[in-house]
Amino acid sequence: MSVCFYRYTVPVSYTTGKMYFRKLFFSAKILKLFLFTLFISTYAFSQGSPEYGSGIKLNLNPEGNRYIRFISWNQVWFRSQQNNPGSLINGEVKNNTWDIGARRVRMIAYAQLSPRYLILAHWGINNQTFAGGGGFGSSGTGPSGAGKKPQLFFHDVWNEYAIIPAKNPKTNTSNKNTLYLGAGLHYWLGISRMTSASTLNFMTIDAPIFNWPMIEVSDQFMRQFGFYVKGKLGKLNYSASVNKPFATNSTPFYDSLKGRVAIDNNGDAKPSVQGYADYQFLDQEANVLPFRVGTYVGTKKVFNIGAGFYHNTDATKSTDQGGTIKKHNITLLGVDLFADLPVGNKAKNMAITAYSVFYNYNFGPNYWRTLGVMNTSTGLDPLLPVANRTINGPGNARMFTGTGNIFYTQAGLLLPKGKSNKLRVQPFGAYTWKKFDYLGEPGNYFDVGANFFIDGHNAKITPQYSTRPLYYLRNGQHIKEGTKGEFLIQFQVYL
Repeated sequence: MSVCFYRYTVPVSYTTGKMYFRKLFFSAKILKLFLFTLFISTYAFSQGSPEYGSGIKLNLNPEGNRYIRFISWNQVWFRSQQNNPGSLINGEVKNNTWDIGARRVRMIAYAQLSPRYLILAHWGINNQTFAGGGGFGSSGTGPSGAGKKPQLFFHDVWNEYAIIPAKNPKTNTSNKNTLYLGAGLHYWLGISRMTSASTLNFMTIDAPIFNWPMIEVSDQFMRQFGFYVKGKLGKLNYSASVNKPFATNSTPFYDSLKGRVAIDNNGDAKPSVQGYADYQFLDQEANVLPFRVGTYVGTKKVFNIGAGFYHNTDATKSTDQGGTIKKHNITLLGVDLFADLPVGNKAKNMAITAYSVFYNYNFGPNYWRTLGVMNTSTGLDPLLPVANRTINGPGNARMFTGTGNIFYTQAGLLLPKGKSNKLRVQPFGAYTWKKFDYLGEPGNYFDVGANFFIDGHNAKITPQYSTRPLYYLRNGQHIKEGTKGEFLIQFQVYL
């Protein structure tokens, strides 16, 4: 995908996404190994179709204690949206547009090569539209148009060793405390639960994206190369990592209104450090893989409270009017709460899912970025008067992230089972409040929709309507003036 930032444009594939897996460890006895594997496989995919079972699995030995498992999925979006004023779509000024595109088309393969050693690879494409998301260097509308032939890339490639595994491979006894060490291009992230969200089981149609605040700037689709540790201390689940951020070199500029404005420029980047921990009061969630579940569709009873951070020294730069450069640290903090609880008559299998998070982001003075998911517009009408140009940028771009605070909350209700016991419906809503130092007033963002689960998350259809405020420069201030909206329908299938 191409995400447009008003100050600069960065090719982005999002999403990130990801599949969520359950614990799978091996005992010394083949019978116990088989029974345990069967149980975990059923547990892991209980959010989806029972016909799916344990998924696509290739045993590497007759005993089945060495294997490779595969997951493939696609998410197709239909959209009808109001564009920001003066947006150009393939050279034409368009106030409204519609499209059909691929939000994500991906595959994961992971292998348990021994009771202590695991390796994972995750690759695919993101955000291909009729007008963007194509391969590097593509342009125009001819045979190699800008929306054609997107390039596959690796989202994750990492290896992991169990220092203290969940089950002792010799005695087959459970360990209350665990410790794993891994390295590679990885997704064991800090800040919040949603920063490591699985893209396969969101409750809303997608993540709000500011949960990945450095997406495609100093990371590769949220990932950086580094080392991580993860594990459990009783009911406390934790992960932490030390990484090398990707290089950024945007040119600092002086803002006549706000003065110094931090921009991504880290030179020879210093190490980034991040971590997240949550206390799991009720059912324990697996941490074999980092991908956190958005909604369990009535299959678990979960209540967690968590907190996380990200820090990178000298990660941004700014300049004053005289050209004096200053370096600034990036420090990002988050606290959150997740609940997925049954309600009402057990036979009806109703459940409420809720998630709330508060972020305090500091990228340096007056830092800000805009972003448009699968943005089909790359510019504004040159004849549009300056006073009518929103600082959001073109297309569906919104004020994305910046130095300041963000509060986000979502909630959904899984409705009672019907006669078929198959189709499930889950209406939901979400609200975002953003207050950035660069802007004169906070912004409010709304999402409302519903999941229609045909086979759990394995096959679902999700309509959603979302709004975004527009910001303009008025009387020496960046203020809100009006809103725009977009209607989306997602068709998701994974195997």
